[in-house]
Amino acid sequence: MEESDMYTKDGTVDIHNKPANRKTTGKWKACGFILGNECCERLAYYGMSTNLVNYLHLQLNQGITAAANNVTNWSGTCYITPLIGAFLADSYLGRYWTIASFSIIYVIGMTLLTLSASVHGLKPACDKDSCNPTSTQTAVCFTALYLIALGTGGIKPCVSSFGADQFDETDDAERKKKSSFFNYFYLSINIGALIASSVLVWIQMNVGWGWGFGIPAVAMAIAVVSFFSGSSLYRLQKPGGSPLTRIIQVLVASLRKSHVEVPADKSLLHETADMECNITASRKLEHTEKFRFLDKAAVETEADTVKESVDPWRLCTVTQVEELKSILRMLPIWASGIVFSTVYSQMSTMFVLQGNTMDQHIGPNFKIPSASLSLFDTLSVIFWAPVYDQIIIPFARKFTGHERGFTQLQRMGIGLVISMFSMVVAGILEVVRLDYVRRNNYYDLTTIPMSIFWQVPQYFLIGCAEVFTFIGQLEFFYDQAPDAMRSLCSALSLTTVALGNYLSTLLVTIVTKVTTRNGKPGWIPDNLNRGHLDYFYWLLAILSVLNFFVYLFIAKWYTYKKVTGKPQ
Repeated sequence: MEESDMYTKDGTVDIHNKPANRKTTGKWKACGFILGNECCERLAYYGMSTNLVNYLHLQLNQGITAAANNVTNWSGTCYITPLIGAFLADSYLGRYWTIASFSIIYVIGMTLLTLSASVHGLKPACDKDSCNPTSTQTAVCFTALYLIALGTGGIKPCVSSFGADQFDETDDAERKKKSSFFNYFYLSINIGALIASSVLVWIQMNVGWGWGFGIPAVAMAIAVVSFFSGSSLYRLQKPGGSPLTRIIQVLVASLRKSHVEVPADKSLLHETADMECNITASRKLEHTEKFRFLDKAAVETEADTVKESVDPWRLCTVTQVEELKSILRMLPIWASGIVFSTVYSQMSTMFVLQGNTMDQHIGPNFKIPSASLSLFDTLSVIFWAPVYDQIIIPFARKFTGHERGFTQLQRMGIGLVISMFSMVVAGILEVVRLDYVRRNNYYDLTTIPMSIFWQVPQYFLIGCAEVFTFIGQLEFFYDQAPDAMRSLCSALSLTTVALGNYLSTLLVTIVTKVTTRNGKPGWIPDNLNRGHLDYFYWLLAILSVLNFFVYLFIAKWYTYKKVTGKPQ
């Protein structure tokens, strides 16, 4: 092998900051440690979040609406904080050290949450009927939760991108494997979630919350060990400097030159003369026609040519302008994921509360916690992820001729359609459940004699939708992001989950306020037997349909990025 072929050509280095050796670093041997880390981290996260609504309701004595809103607010924060981790990873620390740093915060938060549920004085005092937490105990619990939100936020945008970095984009064979990585990355997430939603939820409801939170804390510690164990095998992408600074420079330069005409010949726009981009760890991007006003930032004027050095606040390269254009093109696609995430968030709130009203017994002696039904979502993902990779892609490729079977936008669109049906199925079940309550006058029963397993189809459909939309999003935002902004764009994709949770909180708040006027119980009362949760599901189904039609328009408008030149 020639020396030039010994090293990757995408700008990656090894842990010692030397060019990454193609043979001894990266690919699946490095990804094994990353997938192990993600599996344990997700086990920790879902181990405490899946049943969190019941913990707040039962242990912290919060009402159904308050508990549901606190969960969606906290979950939303978990998906907003990735913007912090992404900025640090792309600008200064790199993905490896960002993951390492925020993992420590994560472990501290998990440990504090375990202590708040198990140590006398921090643990709420409970009698047979209810618990009576002090304001200090509640504050400690929420401090722990938001430390976890910060820790997981620093990790989330980096791990999937860090795994994808292990495959050289310039090598055809490795690039094809990268697509499979995202499927197996999401599969590892759901293996962790499977254990969390089955074993850990049962432990929380039957053994104790101390054990139920303590095991996830240990899992998080194992995740950290797994991550560091693969250090010698990793390929590291160098941080490219602040992406926000480069974005602002383009905006300032284009405004300064608002009176300047853009030449018809776009080859006259400013770009580096050599084959390499002047942005660390980034490839040149070809000029595109959308957002033409921003091209003014790359127009060379007489004032620019007089100066010895280029002032980036007056003159930007085409690649720098195209970085901003790439972000702007992705924003409508990003926005279309918010309603999908609102639907997805119902698994940890309304689905659980709906399940609480149903018969949870398997046989005469065993009772399955309602939050454990999310394992059917997980099983759905575990089933569909390899099926999609091994069966659907080769089958679709015969008809579409596309290397990945479907384009990333087509894949996400299919998931949006499936998510509509999950809300329809959930709504139909609630109609049937409420009819059963009315016919038998079960209004005041805590649980009615109707099996909780009627919820399985709605969980299974959401799992199927995830494989198409969420994995499609992971791949899309990594692939379409400028090279030096991949963590930032991965974080951007995660914020759809945050805003979806916040939208769920907003909808629940508005619905509750509007429907409880004049002393009415409303759609979502503490006693769901006297409410109309089905109306809430119909509302989400209608929003999903409207969102899908908007998405079709956006997807037709979208232009995929084009890369030129060698990576640095």
